[in-house]
Amino acid sequence: MSDICPKCGLAKELCVCETIAKEEQRITIRIDKRRFGKLTTVIDGFEDIDIKDIAKKLKSKLACGGTFKGKSIELQGNHAGNAKKELINLGFNPNAIDIK
Repeated sequence: MSDICPKCGLAKELCVCETIAKEEQRITIRIDKRRFGKLTTVIDGFEDIDIKDIAKKLKSKLACGGTFKGKSIELQGNHAGNAKKELINLGFNPNAIDIK
């Protein structure tokens, strides 16, 4: 017998909680200047999503290093435009992604 998701009540294989959560996120992308003039792309606003998996996919697609800290993802370099495109491909709402 399969496990049941506590949020939606469906079987784990049919669970749609993460898909619904992706559409409701309000994500902000900004560029920070770090030590020695290095640029870092910071993506904030993730809640109730497997942020580790999203960070791994973004790093792979954008060919850069990075990490996730708390509810944000940090990517090495200026990847604001490309990060937005990849987040849209991953199923996030394009109208809810702001670049600052």
